[in-house]
Amino acid sequence: MPLLRFDLIEGRSEAELKTLLDAAHEAMLEAFRVPPGDRYQIVTEHKPSRMIIEDTGLDIPRTRDVVVVQMITRPRSQEMKQTFYRLLTEKLEARCGIAPADVMVSCVVNSDEDWSFGHGRAQFLTGEL
Repeated sequence: MPLLRFDLIEGRSEAELKTLLDAAHEAMLEAFRVPPGDRYQIVTEHKPSRMIIEDTGLDIPRTRDVVVVQMITRPRSQEMKQTFYRLLTEKLEARCGIAPADVMVSCVVNSDEDWSFGHGRAQFLTGEL
């Protein structure tokens, strides 16, 4: 796992969304070396006027293809996170035509006690995971 949340400007087809999510999942698997079945992804689409993503003075141009990814995860090393950022942009560019400048990622780190995958249990704490 991590849980990946995607904020996008509406208008992509189902096939485009599947390709985007598959590419992101592959990047996550490779960067974090988690089992293939650890796939938790949520997409929220917005009208163009509801998503304002400016560049904080970095001179990063944005287009309607902008993808904002929020990754909620257990602690990961700096190297793993940087690998994920790189792989994500490489795969999204190669498979979806999304420019690296249009990919923004934010990590929210929490601990084992902050996860319950169902049944009212904290599986990381109970030893189920």
